[in-house]
Amino acid sequence: FRRIMKQYGADITCGEMALSDQLLSGKPSEWALLKRHPCEDVFGVQIASGHADQFTRVAELLTNEESMEIDFVDLNLGCPIDMICEKGAGASLMLRERKLKASLVGILNVLQCPVTIKMRTGWNEKEPIAHQLVPKIQSWGIDGIGAVMIHGRSRLQRYSRVAKWDYIAKVASSQKPDLQQIPVIGNGDIFSYTDYEEKILNQINNGEEGDGGNASNLLPTAMLGRGALIKPWLPTEIKERRHWDISASERFDMLKDFVKFGLEHWGSDQQGLNQTRRFLLEWLSFLHRYVPVGLLEVTPQYMNQRPPNNMCGRSDLETMMMSKNCADWIKISEMLLGPVPEGFLFEPKHKANSY
Repeated sequence: FRRIMKQYGADITCGEMALSDQLLSGKPSEWALLKRHPCEDVFGVQIASGHADQFTRVAELLTNEESMEIDFVDLNLGCPIDMICEKGAGASLMLRERKLKASLVGILNVLQCPVTIKMRTGWNEKEPIAHQLVPKIQSWGIDGIGAVMIHGRSRLQRYSRVAKWDYIAKVASSQKPDLQQIPVIGNGDIFSYTDYEEKILNQINNGEEGDGGNASNLLPTAMLGRGALIKPWLPTEIKERRHWDISASERFDMLKDFVKFGLEHWGSDQQGLNQTRRFLLEWLSFLHRYVPVGLLEVTPQYMNQRPPNNMCGRSDLETMMMSKNCADWIKISEMLLGPVPEGFLFEPKHKANSY
């Protein structure tokens, strides 16, 4: 997937969240999350843990492992999943400042690359704490923190309702002017170039025109999550400032590349084919949410807008690509990977109470 994103203009890529305890136990599937492809010119890995000693030991492994080539390590303080938070990791680490400070000190005593910190606004929507936590991290005076990335939702919100970009700007301007500034990167609901300009560039410009805060701490860059899963060509749209009415055949060619990359990675035997199909179907469970620009009454489409049921595209393929039916996703996979075994079923792994 990250190779696809590079083709569409992504500048920086980061691996999926890896759990420190699983890395320390040598679990191959967890270490696979840290692999870098040669096309990824700026690449980081994301680590989650609730314990400073685990963070530090993983940092030692990353430093001593000659095959590991990483440009930054991202600490996950944003994962909302119960199983992660119950271990004191993910979003719950935002509430444990002593553990967080010890983790940062331990990691940066070992690592030779910068650390970034991904966090949410706080635990619940009514009591955001990021605007207090970021200045506290700044006051610790720990060298090597490259950036803080703020997802404009709380842990309990997960992905529901809209991201609060005014609060992200507040966090960016909350730092003490007499201390070294930490760059802030915003995240949440960027789904078009107009979203990028309204949510990020306008916040920066408004801050510069006002008389309060350090507006320059909010970087003119976008961290993309769900938007990239649904519209991998989003970096191209942002850079070229256009709503791209990408055709169904162009999107199908993109899926061909994904399948080719998958078979290169996992092998072209039955096991590799099954693994490629599984990841393709998971991706299609996001891709179908995209509504082609040419079918919209008003542009752009927004992240949490649910399109009407049974929409018809401008071709049979476009209609199938918009289908919410898992059976249609399986048909698309068969067009690329051949027939599925008899009785084959697919249920998306990633589910949320929001769209």
